[in-house]
Amino acid sequence: MSVLLFGVSHRSAPVGVLERLAISEHDRPKIVDRLLVAPTMSEAMVVSTCNRIEIYAVVDAFHPALEAVGQVLGEHSGLTINEMTAHAYVRYSEAAAEHLFTVAAGLDSLVVGEQQILGQIRGAYASADAHRTAGRVLHELAQQALRVGKRVHSETGIDRAGASVVSVALHRARSVLTASGGELRRGVVLGAGAMGGLSAVHLAREGVQEITIVNRSIDKAQRLADNVAANHPGITAFGVGIDGLTHAMAGADVMMTCSGSVGSVVSVAEVHHALAARTAATPLVICDLGLPRNVDPAAGRLPGVELIDIEGLRGDSETQAAEDDIRGARAIVAAELADYLAAQRRAEVTPTVTALRQRASEVVEAEILRLESRLPEMSEEERDEVAKTVRRVVDKLLHAPTVRVKQLAATAGGDQYAEALRELFELRPGAAESVSAPEVEALVLKQDGHP
Repeated sequence: MSVLLFGVSHRSAPVGVLERLAISEHDRPKIVDRLLVAPTMSEAMVVSTCNRIEIYAVVDAFHPALEAVGQVLGEHSGLTINEMTAHAYVRYSEAAAEHLFTVAAGLDSLVVGEQQILGQIRGAYASADAHRTAGRVLHELAQQALRVGKRVHSETGIDRAGASVVSVALHRARSVLTASGGELRRGVVLGAGAMGGLSAVHLAREGVQEITIVNRSIDKAQRLADNVAANHPGITAFGVGIDGLTHAMAGADVMMTCSGSVGSVVSVAEVHHALAARTAATPLVICDLGLPRNVDPAAGRLPGVELIDIEGLRGDSETQAAEDDIRGARAIVAAELADYLAAQRRAEVTPTVTALRQRASEVVEAEILRLESRLPEMSEEERDEVAKTVRRVVDKLLHAPTVRVKQLAATAGGDQYAEALRELFELRPGAAESVSAPEVEALVLKQDGHP
């Protein structure tokens, strides 16, 4: 069994494609259940963020599993296989693990080094675990990825470039306001989830005087507002329902949108009405961090509006970390990947070793029974001593090769030693199947849908 990764991200696809492929928290279990209908898949996990959608699946056949993933995502998004493959990437086995470790390290993020991705990976695994779609393979892969991310952030300065996309967008917003003679005093946050909370915290740290949390659930909005106010004395924060959005926009300097809703939440008409009621001479800066986008892109063409979205943040100089820190992070990823693969290879050879010891035990028992039939006059004590002696001899003979084969299994091509044991001792086919190491390769999906 090997890990298959199918993904699209800000590096490979425009926002429009990411929007159509986006998988909400509500839809994630349903997507995974549909994936596991395929007989070639035994485990599955979906990582879905504001700038990436990745499916990790444990499969026993590459091409049938890839076709199943394409079919499920096609039905979900309405995209054809060619439309998806034009922007997708596929990784298999070792390359899939390396990619997840790189993502966890923040090396593949829009803001290099951002830490939010760790929480998103943890959430993806927690969802898969809760719905019983993650087994041993994905458990070990996800836990190792989280360890990689923690090491990178504790041993390098990679996160000095910024904590998240939120910080970069907010810095851009402040620059716009400063250039027009304004200040960042009043902020609006649309959405009370994880991104909404992060946005509110960043606004508070930037020194805003007033924060309005807008959410469909007024209770959730108020809880977040109360939390922000409690942790940042001197800031006025309150929550309102979605019907208070236009009024909130009219009095804001910046609005951060990060709702998990599918489709535009903020229309051009709503932004237009807010501008009509606005008294400030400075522009209304809208930072649309939602995926799919929360704000109709046409709103950015209205006079008096500055719209910043994920697309516009690409290539920002602040999204790049120092080269030394990047090299340090990549070194950690490489070391952790080597440890992970070695552990996986050792685990794969275990059934062969177990089968070998079982075969030896069966031979010993058969020979002892034969000896008893030939020498019935032996006492029980003599039989026990003979049996112990034979077992000790077998254990000593097997000790060195079984220890050595585990050591060699951790090296590249180590599965050949396990194969040799299976051939020499004619071990059961079932054991062989469970330790056969998959061919390691990195496959990139081509336009025609075939790697």
